[in-house]
Amino acid sequence: MVQISPKSLTLEEFLKLPERKPASEYINGEIIQKPMPQGEHSAIQTELPAIVNAILRPQHIARTFTELRCTFGGRSTVPDVSVFVWERIPRKENGGVANVFSIVPDWTIEIFSPDQSQTKVTKNILYCLQYGTQMAWLIDPEEQTVFVYLPNRQPEVFDEPEQQLLAPSFASKLKLTVGTLFRWLME
Repeated sequence: MVQISPKSLTLEEFLKLPERKPASEYINGEIIQKPMPQGEHSAIQTELPAIVNAILRPQHIARTFTELRCTFGGRSTVPDVSVFVWERIPRKENGGVANVFSIVPDWTIEIFSPDQSQTKVTKNILYCLQYGTQMAWLIDPEEQTVFVYLPNRQPEVFDEPEQQLLAPSFASKLKLTVGTLFRWLME
């Protein structure tokens, strides 16, 4: 993550800035640019939302979004993958998906990149949990490990290929093993 601090901005001023690639986040009054996704990150970020959407979206249970700005609790972050329960997805008057999401995701998924600070990513996850996220994953492709975070509990470590990953209760139909997730890096 690259820290940008040309001057101290308010959250409102930050939200008026033009978007940039990769995205910047507003955390504790600081603007922090996320690192550019690399191959492993991109492969998982492409496959995982497609699988989750294929299971949850047709029945209007939930929907995934990649690189979606979520602004809540005085912060504006861009999780790699955000999942929202269908009824909580912000909508326009015509029923379409809104552009602005001023709410916390129900499930947030971060894919660790070599240039990222694991501490900053973990702090974002814990912040989401504090504001109502039901579950968070931190996927580490290099270590082939998934850390699963739940509110008020110790993180759980999934690093055996046959282990089935925990999913939020609304995504109970998702049956994904550690091995399947990391096999996407080989295909």
